[in-house]
Amino acid sequence: MQSIIHTANAPAPIGPYSQAVRAGNMLFVSGQIAIDPSTGDMQVVNIIKETHQVMLNIGAILKEAGLDYSHIVKTSIFLKDMNQFAAVNEEYGQFFKSNFPARETVQVAKLPRDVNVEISVIALFP
Repeated sequence: MQSIIHTANAPAPIGPYSQAVRAGNMLFVSGQIAIDPSTGDMQVVNIIKETHQVMLNIGAILKEAGLDYSHIVKTSIFLKDMNQFAAVNEEYGQFFKSNFPARETVQVAKLPRDVNVEISVIALFP
């Protein structure tokens, strides 16, 4: 069983993909960047605000699926500059209380719309 998850409270896809796909008891959330869904504007004032917006976008998609951050089991973080790891890590960590998800963080040459961070997640339905 597969279903598409979409919410107006997160940025619309900028390509041929879905915000998220539910497959069985797993939710695969596409990489999110710092677009404010209410204005369509990029939130790239600094890496902390950028990461915060990315996590809010992920949260909106999770909420549409009936989940929250505690259901995330795997995260992938893509950074333009690994020197920003500490700041991203600190802001990202504010969204989790315990039982932190598995994660990798990698530096990449370029991200969509020339953002500094993109994050995708996998979550489980209870």
